[in-house]
Formats: sequence, structure tokens, C-alpha cells
Amino acid sequence: MDWLSWFDAADYEFARQVLQRGVAALFFVAFLSSLNQFPALLGERGLLPAPDYLAGFSRLRRPTLFRWGYSDGLLRGVCATGLVVSALLVAGVPQLGPPWVPLIAFLALWLLYMSIVNVGQTFYGFGWEMLLLEAGFTVAFLGSDQTDPPRSILILIAWLVFRLEFGAGMIKIRGGREWRDLTALYYHHETQPMPGPLSRQAHLLPKPFHRVEVVGNHFAQLVVPFLLFAPQPVGSAAAAIIIATQLWLVASGNFAWLNWIAIVLAFAAVSDPVAHAVLPVIPLDWHPGTPETPLWWLAFTLTATALLLALSYQPLRNLFSRRQLMNASFNRWQLVNAYGAFGTVTKERIEIVVSGTLDDDPDDSSDWREYGFKGKPGDVRRVPRQWAPYHLRLDWLMWFLPLRTVHEEWFYAFLGKLLEADRTTLRLLRHDPFDGGAPRWVRVRRYHYRFATRAEFRASGNRWMRAFLSEPIPPLSLRRSQGRQG
Repeated sequence: MDWLSWFDAADYEFARQVLQRGVAALFFVAFLSSLNQFPALLGERGLLPAPDYLAGFSRLRRPTLFRWGYSDGLLRGVCATGLVVSALLVAGVPQLGPPWVPLIAFLALWLLYMSIVNVGQTFYGFGWEMLLLEAGFTVAFLGSDQTDPPRSILILIAWLVFRLEFGAGMIKIRGGREWRDLTALYYHHETQPMPGPLSRQAHLLPKPFHRVEVVGNHFAQLVVPFLLFAPQPVGSAAAAIIIATQLWLVASGNFAWLNWIAIVLAFAAVSDPVAHAVLPVIPLDWHPGTPETPLWWLAFTLTATALLLALSYQPLRNLFSRRQLMNASFNRWQLVNAYGAFGTVTKERIEIVVSGTLDDDPDDSSDWREYGFKGKPGDVRRVPRQWAPYHLRLDWLMWFLPLRTVHEEWFYAFLGKLLEADRTTLRLLRHDPFDGGAPRWVRVRRYHYRFATRAEFRASGNRWMRAFLSEPIPPLSLRRSQGRQG
């Protein structure tokens, strides 16, 4: 039975520790984000109420615990349970028991968060939602401190990183010309959905540097992923390159937990000897005298491996398809998905600015006061904040409005909530210009935003320069807002 020892990756214990605790930490962030935002966005009195959505919910759709009824209390209970379980996993408590204990814990996180995502509608329509779900399911089979890490599961996690990186690279090569002529980063730092505190400095770097950035991106996404499966230390070096490029993305923008989960998952290719050579404080022998892996657990992990391999056929075909899908799931459980982002880069930044007034008969001379959002640009003097891995869902949807249309159902509902001075909705904002009071009118304007040059910043103190474009929604009162929603 010596051949069975191949399935035990005894020299990847550091990888398992990072994978289990890192993925659990990101689940904690995801449940915290939902606890703070879901009731206002999708709750009983939210912008897109989940009860209304569930009323037309088909039993053939994706599974959710809310199928039999939604309440804000139940949502908070689901989030609280997820927070407790994920915190225990971060602390390593379930990992002290038999391998089935962390398995159940991670599968519980997967099922609880999938229940939220599957009723989250457009506010949960992001690729990193299904990425977190797939990661949670796969990491569940890494076992506990009583067994060695299963090699087949580590390979499957590397396969997940491959699909994430190579899929994103292929989307770019097949997408906008700016990725092929190496000009994409002339625009991206300025026009990305939610800039961070260093985004302006990154944007103002010389254009030759931006071209090098694109070349580096193509190398990291189109070449390096293949090396994750190479013998050590090459596999660890490939993981290090992916981690380094993702850290640059963390420093220069806000993409919720997308970059952080890529960093965590890349550790699946890092062996203990390499990790110890880089940081000697990382031990080489984590659990001396680890007992032999029970046959029942080996059978369990191999069954999960066979399932995920069987589900890999369509995502593999998609990677090499001329009609490659981006952020697509091929089954109702959101396992073994297709990933990718930014096939094209927006060349100009258009911002939707919402303001209100107390005047009875408003015009351009009225006292219009702008609402401030936590993450999206508004105040031209304000330094963008670092929010990732926390996900500001309202702010992200605001970025999509000018790319599609402002005449979205949820957006009119949002304007109605502002006219009502709904406290739950106002808590999603950074600044309420009426201090909890209700404006008589609100209006929506489109502005062109760009980062100020260094000379413009010295002259004005503004980090953004903006120019008025149009008013897609003229002054709207509560009566007219309710009529529009009806």
C-alpha cells in the first residue's frame, strides 16, 4: 500500500494553514459585508426586496435556505452563524479535531453564503462571489491537523488559480485592443470601479511604466499559471509571481476580496521547504508523528476530486473557446466556474452624482447638496480610501450605471429612499447633507472625472478634476419617484 503515500502531501502543511485560515477570513469579511448591507439593499424594505424576488423563485433555480421564506431576522442569523464558524476556522479550532470537523465547517460556510448569493440579484452578481464559494467547497477537503494535506485537493486548488489567472489573461487578449497594444494601463488606474489611496499616484507614473505593467500582467496570467504544476521550487516561484502581481493590484485599487483570495489560493503551490528557506521561522515539521491517513478519509477526498474533475470539462473548453464566457457558472452549485475580468478597459470615468434640495420650486440656483458615498469618487478633494477586501456593493453598482443606464429599478428605489430619509439606506452613505432630514427634491447628474495632474493639484488642492455632462434624471419629488417605481 506504499503507493497510497503519494496522495499525502506531508510537505505542504504551511500551504494548508494559509488556505484554510485565509479562505475562512474572507468568508468572515463576506458575511460581515452582508450583515451590514443586505437588509438595506435586499431586505424586507430594501431596494430590491428579496421576498418579492422569492415570490417568483423557481424550484429549478439555485439552492438557498430562504426558499421557504425570507426575513431580515433570518438573514442576520445566517450571517451571525457564518461569522462564528469562519472565526473558529481562522483560529484553527475545528482543525484540531478529526478531518470531518473542518469539512463540515467549510461546507456550512459554503451553503450559508450560497443561500445569500442566490437571492442577492444584481448586488451579488460579481465573479468573486462564486470564486469564494468554489474556494470554500474545495478547501473543505484539506482535512485537519490529524492528517497530511491531500495532494489531489492541492492540485485542484492550483487548477482553480489557473482558471482564475489564465481565464483573465485570455479574456484580455481576446478583448479590447488596448491590451494588445499595451496601452490599457494608460486608463485603468483612473477608470477602475473604485480607486484606492495610491491609484492617482499609479496613474501619474510614466507611460513606459504602464506598458511594462501590461507586459508583466500578460506574463503573470498567460505563462506563469502553467508553472504552478511544475516541480519545486518552480511551482513555489510561480505562486510568488502571482502573489506579487496581486499585491500590486491590492495597492493600486479596490476589488473587494478578488485579489486577496487569489493570493491565498496561490499558496497551494508553495511547499514547506521553500517557505522555510524564504522565512526560517516557518517550521519544516508542523505535526511530528502525524498518523497515517485513514482509508475512509482518502476515499472521501478522492470522491471529491473525481467530482470536481468531472465538472472541469466545460470550464476547460471555455478557456480555449473563441466565445469565452467570463465569470460563468455551469452548474447550480457554483463549482468549477469560469473566471475573468476587464476584457476591455473604460477610457473615461463618468460619475453619477446625486444631490438634494429643500427648496419648494428648485432650479439651478437652488441650494443643491451632494450625497457622499463611502468608496466611489464624489468630493474632488477627498483621498480615495482602501476598502478591499470589504465589498461596498452600492458603490460598485453606481460605477456600472453610466456604462448601462441610470434608469434601473434599484436606482429609482434608492432615490425614493433618499426622499424618505430612510435611515437604513442613509447608513450606506458616507455623507448625508441633510443630517437625517428629508429633502424635497433630488436630482441626478453625470460628470466626467479625471485625476488631477501634479500641477493642477498644487494649484487647486483637488485630486479629481470634473466637468458637468448632463442631467439624466431632472429634479424628482417623492410623489414623482413613487410614480416612477410603480
